[in-house]
Amino acid sequence: MSGRRDQHDAHPPIRTEPTLGDIDRLDAPRAPVPDGLPRVAVEARRPHGRVSPPTRSKRRRGWLVPVLLLLVIGLLGVLWFNQARLRGMVPRTDFNTLLTQAQQALQDGRLDGQDGSSARELFQSAAALEPDNDRARDGLRQVGQAMLAQADASLQSGNLTQASQQATVARELLGGGSAIDRLDRAISGSRARQVQTVDLVDQAQQAFAAGKLDGPDGAGALYRRVLQADPDNAVANHGLDQVGYALAVQARKALDAKDGAAADARIEQLAALQPNNGALPALRALQAQTRKQDNSALAAELKAGQDALRAGRIGGTGDDTALTHFQAALKLDPDNAQAQAGLGNVAQALTVQASAAIDAGDNLQAEKLLDQAAQLAPKSADLAATRARLDSAAESAVSAASHAAPGAAPAADAAPAQVVLSPQQGAAVARLVQRAQVATSNGDIMMPPGDSAYDLYRSALAIDGNNQAALDGLQALPGKVRQQFEQALSAGKLSQAGDMLANLAELAPGDAAQAALGNRLASAWLDQAEQQLGRGDRIGAGQSLQRARKLAPASPRVQDLDARLQGGG
Repeated sequence: MSGRRDQHDAHPPIRTEPTLGDIDRLDAPRAPVPDGLPRVAVEARRPHGRVSPPTRSKRRRGWLVPVLLLLVIGLLGVLWFNQARLRGMVPRTDFNTLLTQAQQALQDGRLDGQDGSSARELFQSAAALEPDNDRARDGLRQVGQAMLAQADASLQSGNLTQASQQATVARELLGGGSAIDRLDRAISGSRARQVQTVDLVDQAQQAFAAGKLDGPDGAGALYRRVLQADPDNAVANHGLDQVGYALAVQARKALDAKDGAAADARIEQLAALQPNNGALPALRALQAQTRKQDNSALAAELKAGQDALRAGRIGGTGDDTALTHFQAALKLDPDNAQAQAGLGNVAQALTVQASAAIDAGDNLQAEKLLDQAAQLAPKSADLAATRARLDSAAESAVSAASHAAPGAAPAADAAPAQVVLSPQQGAAVARLVQRAQVATSNGDIMMPPGDSAYDLYRSALAIDGNNQAALDGLQALPGKVRQQFEQALSAGKLSQAGDMLANLAELAPGDAAQAALGNRLASAWLDQAEQQLGRGDRIGAGQSLQRARKLAPASPRVQDLDARLQGGG
C-alpha cells in the first residue's frame, strides 16, 4: 500500500507513517514539531557532589582575566618607556624638515638671527617639538661651538662688540665652560688695552708737540705701541707719518750743517720707525756723499795726530799737537775707534811723563800731567797706579820734612821716607786686595761701582800707594779684559764683546792690540748683518752695520753692505 488516500475522501484518518526525513540536515537545529500535547519541563537529574560541566568551564576561564590584565599593563609600560624610540620609528615630516633646514643653515654660516631661518632658531624649534631629541640637542651644541669660533675671529680682528655678542650666544648654547671663560677674559683685556691706547695717543700727541720724537717715551715709540695694539688706528698712523716727516727734516738739517753724527742718528731712527718712508732714499744718498767727504777729512786728522805723537808733540798750545788732531777727528766721528785710541795714546804719554816727573821729585809737574791725562782717560790703570805713586811720594815728602832739622834743606838724593801703616790700615789694605782678586776672578772688572776690581784696587792704593799687590793687580786688569773679550766673541755675544773692548780702551788707552780686536768685532757684526739681511730683517741689518762702521769705517765690507742696504739689495 502506498499510504496515500484519495483526496476526495471526506474524512481521512489522522495517521503518520514513520519516515527517516532529510538525512543531510540532521545536524541543523530543528524547531520542535507541534504534536498537540502540553509541554512539561523535566529537570535533569544531578548526581550528588558533582559540578555540572558548564560550571567547571567557567572556572577554568576565570584565571585568564588577570593574566590578560598583566599583559596589557606590561605592554603599556614598554610603550611608555620606549616612546622616544617608537616615536622615531614613526615618520615625522615637519620635524625632519626642521632638522634638515637647521643643518643647512649651520653649513651656510647662518648661525643666529631674528627671522626664523637661522640654525639656532630652527634647532630650537625642533627641540620644542621633541625636547628629548638627541639630534636637536647636538645641533644646538654645534651652533654654540661655531659661535665660539666666530667670537674668536671677531676678537682677533679687533671687533670687540661683535665678539662680546657672539660669546654671549655661545655661552647660552653651551652652558659656559673654560673656552667661554678664556674668551671673556681676552675680550676684557682687549677693552682695557683700547682704553690704554687712547691714553697712549694722547701721550704721543703731547710728546710730538713738545718736540720729543725719539726714545722710549718719544712720539714715534708711543705711536708704534698704539699700532701694535690697533693696526688700523687712523690717528696713530697719521701721527707716525708726522714723526717721520719731522725726523727727515732734522736729518737733512744735520747733513747741511756737516753734523754727521746727528744726521746718522736721525736717519737710523727714521729707518727703524718707517722703513718705507719716501724720504729715506734721498737721505741715504746725501748721507753717503757727506760721509765720503768726512772720511777724507777724518783720515787726514788721524794721520796728522799720529805724526805729532811720534814727533813728541803730545799736548800743550798750538794746532799741530797730537791732542788737537785727535780731538778734531772725534768731532767728525764721535765714535771713531782710531781717534779714541789716539787720545788714549796721548793720555798714556802724559802718564809716562808724569811718572818721570815723580822720579825727578817734581811732584807739581807730575800732578799737572796726570790731571791732563785724566781728562782723556780717567779709568786708565796706569794712570791710577801713577796717581797712587804720586800721593805716596807726597806723603813721604811731608813726613821727611817734619823729621828734618829746622832750617836744613832736604838732600836731593835722599830716598823718600816710607809711610808707616797702622795695623788697622794694613789689614784694610789686605782685605781690599783680596776682594779685588775675587772680583777679577768673577769677571767684575769695571762694574759694579765700588765693588769692581778696578775700584777695590784703587781703594787699597788710596791707603797704601806703594802696595805692590794692588799695583800689580790693577795693571793686570787690561789682560783680564782681553780674555773676557775673547770669550764673549767666541760665544757670539757681540754686545758684551763691545763692552769689553770699551773697558779695554778705558783701562789701557793706546793699547796696540785694540785696533786688531776692533777689526775682529767689526767683522763679526758684518757677518750678523749679512744673516739679518738674508732673512729680510733690514732694520736689524742696518743696526749691525752701524756697529761695524764705528769700529772699522774704512772696511770695504762696510761700504759694500751699506750700498746693498741703500739700493734695496
